[in-house]
Amino acid sequence: MTGDRRLALAASPTEAAQAAATELRARYEWVPIEQANMVVALGGDGFLLHTLHAMLDRHRNLPVFGMNLGTVGFLMNDWRPDFLENRLERAKTFSVAPLRMEAVTVDGETIACAAINEVSLLRETRQTARLEVAVDGSIVLPELVCDGVLVATPAGSTAYNLSAQGPILPLDSSMIALTPISPFRPRRWRGAILPDRTRITFRVLDPVKRPVSAVADQREVRDVATVEVAIDRSNPLTLLFDPEHALDDRITREQFAI
Repeated sequence: MTGDRRLALAASPTEAAQAAATELRARYEWVPIEQANMVVALGGDGFLLHTLHAMLDRHRNLPVFGMNLGTVGFLMNDWRPDFLENRLERAKTFSVAPLRMEAVTVDGETIACAAINEVSLLRETRQTARLEVAVDGSIVLPELVCDGVLVATPAGSTAYNLSAQGPILPLDSSMIALTPISPFRPRRWRGAILPDRTRITFRVLDPVKRPVSAVADQREVRDVATVEVAIDRSNPLTLLFDPEHALDDRITREQFAI
């Protein structure tokens, strides 16, 4: 590799990703992730999120260049084993500020998690959740009756948020989406778009009879009483994209998909 670029390779356990990793190991030089200053990740969007979370856990946030060997691959570049050095040299960078979720359970335990796509509150039983929603300390919804609610970043706005009829957010919008999941009351409330400096607090109104879990990407905390969500600017993550497949272009095109 040119310059001081020291690459680590991470691959999903799927057969396709493992075969691709074997090919790349034979063609390029790699170092352990502890010695690397850049990561190449092989898999799908879920594996890329897993890779980014692993770096957050290590407090060592390296730039990640993902290549799609999964299904959708919205956050990934195309799988091409040739000219990897040139692709990395030309790659465009995109900085992602994750959400920080701080959940307090009904037993009084406080658990903090990071989320790159979204934080979701979901009912645990057949009964709907009853939630109080506050924005920057002011109650904006005294009672939201729903299957759940989520807070999504621009990078995550095309994932679960879009499936829940939430808005697609441009990457440079400096906004977050607050989107209800199957809301029953208020019937006409369809969510909000808020500045990304906003702090959102959810209080479960009946946590024993109507238990609620909080999920930060794939990490679940069950039986929560309160959940606070805000952007964490102290832990920026960097994704790398081929110039012709920049994430902001993909999000723009997604708004016109039928």
